[in-house]
Amino acid sequence: MKFKPHPYQEVAIQHIIDHPASGLLLDMGMGKTVSTLTAVFDLMYDYFDVSRVLVIAPKRVAEDTWSREAEKWEHTKGMTVSKVLGPQKQRIRALMTEADLYVTNRENVEWLVDYYKKEWPFDMVVIDELSSFKSSKARRFRALKKVRPLIKRLVGLTGTPAPNSLLDLWPQMYLLDGGERLGRTLTAYRDRYFQAGARNGHIVYEWRLKDGAEEAIHNKISDICISMQAKDYLKLPERIDHTIHVEMDKQTEDKYKQLEKDLLLPFSDSDVVADTAAVLSNKLLQLANGAVYDEHGDVQEIHDEKLRALEEIQEAANGNSLLVFYTYKHDLERIQDRFRDARTLESSKDIKDWNNRKVPMLLAHPASAGHGLNLQDGGHTIVWYGLTWSLELYQQANARLDRQGQTKPVVVHHLVAKGTVDEDVMKALENKAVGQNALLQAVKARLEAVGHGS
Repeated sequence: MKFKPHPYQEVAIQHIIDHPASGLLLDMGMGKTVSTLTAVFDLMYDYFDVSRVLVIAPKRVAEDTWSREAEKWEHTKGMTVSKVLGPQKQRIRALMTEADLYVTNRENVEWLVDYYKKEWPFDMVVIDELSSFKSSKARRFRALKKVRPLIKRLVGLTGTPAPNSLLDLWPQMYLLDGGERLGRTLTAYRDRYFQAGARNGHIVYEWRLKDGAEEAIHNKISDICISMQAKDYLKLPERIDHTIHVEMDKQTEDKYKQLEKDLLLPFSDSDVVADTAAVLSNKLLQLANGAVYDEHGDVQEIHDEKLRALEEIQEAANGNSLLVFYTYKHDLERIQDRFRDARTLESSKDIKDWNNRKVPMLLAHPASAGHGLNLQDGGHTIVWYGLTWSLELYQQANARLDRQGQTKPVVVHHLVAKGTVDEDVMKALENKAVGQNALLQAVKARLEAVGHGS
């Protein structure tokens, strides 16, 4: 297929070529992969500026997307791609293979750095989903930081650079410029642009931007980062968000309230125990979905209301395929048991069959389907069976269908159990106030309402 870039893609391609450190903050579905491949091709074969390129991506994207995109386009199909994935022997064999692009998943970064040590061979690195390096404490960040001085060109791609807080930006920008723009340490960055908010003694739970800090941060990184939103450049079909309220019966409501109040839900041969706010939130979300893990890791089924709601959605879909996002393994097992024609997203074949409309219901976890997968040809209806506190996962997952190439309005159904923490998650997502702080605040409010705390 011949690549005819949109004007914004031409800007993105030239930006990568012009900047040794380049951040492409492009919305989901705007063709980050093909734009980057084109820039890599030009740098390799027109400018002779790079020779070995490493792409670090989410596992499923590393397995499928980059090689498929390279093969898809006329100008890049001659590029060779070696997948540094799987067991160690297989990874080493892939590294020994002559190729233009070496693609690996981010879990292998630490191993890769240790394998090469000071003999790092990649003069260009592309981080697909730069936001996965938003923690300065993560091993993958620390490993890549060691070899950053040995990398001639680095490209960071993401649609959500700071889904929860601008504090997330510092590690990502450090990998791009070595701390030149936002400071060489997270502490210096935080002290300059933030002030302490909610705290418990010396522990600060919330950092608030100082006046004018957001604009100042954006100005600091504007020379090496370009940001584009799909709504400004693409005419996408309408997206319709729909909340389906699921009502639990009185007996189930009582169990939910008991767990919420007592932090304990007894069963005949085991108990469900929640000893921290985060664990309680997790257990309450499980129960809202219909089942919960007990202290032995066994599944205790509570209700089928969300399964019934999913049945009604499938019936109303009139043969159109559904992309269903689940949260817990017991969600997956219960859905599979109820819907025999459902298939779990596990391989490139599943993606191909879905896009060929051979899969009536595709079940996916947002963490494994959240980045880089093109599923827009297979359907236009999403169902959130279980909700996530992560705005990044939520946005990225929805963008599997709500993206360039989609021809029909995308309908996003959210199954929300009334009177449960589901409602808090929906509010947080709508307000984009998500993450650990929103979770803890929501649980704290519920605990106070039922008599815990002051």
